[in-house]
Amino acid sequence: MKLFVLFILVPFLAFSQKEELSLKAAITYALQHKADAKKAQLQIENAEYQIQETRSQLLPQISGNGNLTNNPLLQQSALPGDLVGQPGTTILATFGQEWGSSIGAKLTQNIFNQAVFTGLRAAKTTREFYQINAQLTNEELIQKVAENYYNVYMEREKLNVVDSSIINTSKVRDVLQGQFDNGLAKKIDVDRLEVKLSNLRAQRQQAINALETQENTLKFFMGMPIESKVYLPESEFEISTMVQEDEIVNVENLTEYRLMEAEKQLLTFQKKSIQAEYYPTLSLDGNYSYQGLGNDFPIFADTGSDANWFEVASIGVSMKIPIFTGFSTRSRVRQADIEIQTASENIKDAKLSLELDFQNAKSKLTNNAITINNQRENAILAQRVLDDTSNNYYNGLASLTDLLDAQNSLIESQNNLSQAILEYKLASIQLLKAKGQLNQLLD
Repeated sequence: MKLFVLFILVPFLAFSQKEELSLKAAITYALQHKADAKKAQLQIENAEYQIQETRSQLLPQISGNGNLTNNPLLQQSALPGDLVGQPGTTILATFGQEWGSSIGAKLTQNIFNQAVFTGLRAAKTTREFYQINAQLTNEELIQKVAENYYNVYMEREKLNVVDSSIINTSKVRDVLQGQFDNGLAKKIDVDRLEVKLSNLRAQRQQAINALETQENTLKFFMGMPIESKVYLPESEFEISTMVQEDEIVNVENLTEYRLMEAEKQLLTFQKKSIQAEYYPTLSLDGNYSYQGLGNDFPIFADTGSDANWFEVASIGVSMKIPIFTGFSTRSRVRQADIEIQTASENIKDAKLSLELDFQNAKSKLTNNAITINNQRENAILAQRVLDDTSNNYYNGLASLTDLLDAQNSLIESQNNLSQAILEYKLASIQLLKAKGQLNQLLD
């Protein structure tokens, strides 16, 4: 019986335990489950098959063939009668037989084909391109998960601020209600606090909805089922200095830059592939077949028919030399040149953009650190003002309006502090991205 009860309770005990979700765990989960990461890996796998497909053109190509033909009307040819001792006459001779059949095989081996060699090099570069693209996809996924992770924190802090305000306002309302019951307070003051509480409860519901929405967004970017529960630890939101004023970054090592360079390389191979049409091609061809001819069906050997079967084989070398294509190849080469030049200009622009992102991220992080200090001091001061105002209010030295204003100021300062911390964390993510160090979030 005890074992049965334990068996029943275990699922409820496990469900009630809150497992905290660290940022590292959230990112790791996303990299393993999010569709974007999986599709990037599939592209790498597909690149391997593209290489195999291109390499196959360097191997012998063997195909089999067979046919069965019936000639109900055989072609006739006119022959001079002199051939059969009938000068001055024309004889119509029938050539061929009514049934014909063959079965054979054909082998083709590329000896020289510049397009194939170029395609093989391009396929290997395509694999590198998809590997870099997968890395960029993972970095973008890390950034999205981290940003939404910290957004959940901000919404949760807003909810905590509202809850704290409801508790404090309820205490004041209870005190004021007692004073009113004893004839020491006005009814309008009690009503004003009730209105204040009602507004706070409405804000709380809005904060709950915003938190739930943000949590669902985080789970979406993680690839986690929406019905799952997530709990974020407080330790994830510590502030640490990350900016070095003299720090520089080599944008050519960043994934975005490397991806554009790989894309330009692919365009170069595309041009070479078109230029390969100027080169001659050389291939070895071999054919073998076993043919049968007869007037009766079936014409298979050893069936008693008059069929004659014999072997046919040939080996040859084929060469194709392009001479004139109406300038179409030249036009496509020039189009490819334009695409390469465009890619070069895009790379130059991207380099400036990445350098700008790095400098802006450094400045933003420094300014946000200063803002956090100011907002933290402001929140401390607002709390002190509220404590003094509350004391004065209970001693009849301050009005209810002063008390409510002090509470509103504290709520605003606490929300501003949470927003400043969020902006700092988002700026830190942007700086890591600008430095190509987003993987540090997995350490």
